[in-house]
Amino acid sequence: MKANVTEHVQIQAKLANEASLDPRLQALVNEVIARIANKWTMIVLDVLAEHGVLRFTQLAHQVVGISQKMLTQTLREMEREGLVSRTVHPVVPPKVEYQLTDLGLGLGAAFCGVWVWAEQNLESIEQARATYDLRYQAGK
Repeated sequence: MKANVTEHVQIQAKLANEASLDPRLQALVNEVIARIANKWTMIVLDVLAEHGVLRFTQLAHQVVGISQKMLTQTLREMEREGLVSRTVHPVVPPKVEYQLTDLGLGLGAAFCGVWVWAEQNLESIEQARATYDLRYQAGK
């Protein structure tokens, strides 16, 4: 654990001291973090990674709790970022399918580490939450 923290601090220091850091790269990283911080984006990314090509209605059934409007907005933003491709088939009624692009698959793979981290730290996080809840519920 300590080695990982030290490595992270070293990387952060290197980036902070990098005089020639491309501002476009910094802006892109900030934008990507903002995009994936949206819970719906990560859930849609996960569902499409698991199921491959899905029609809008199939996707809506897999993403529990999302409204049609929010799913449409999320898919449009993901398409704009190059994470999702949208294919419209010229039939009546229109058939629209979504699938992850290589960029979307790569982003999903990059964030698989979060699952590994969560699995490794599940008990510690649950214990920390329980301790916090007990401490602050007692103060009420």
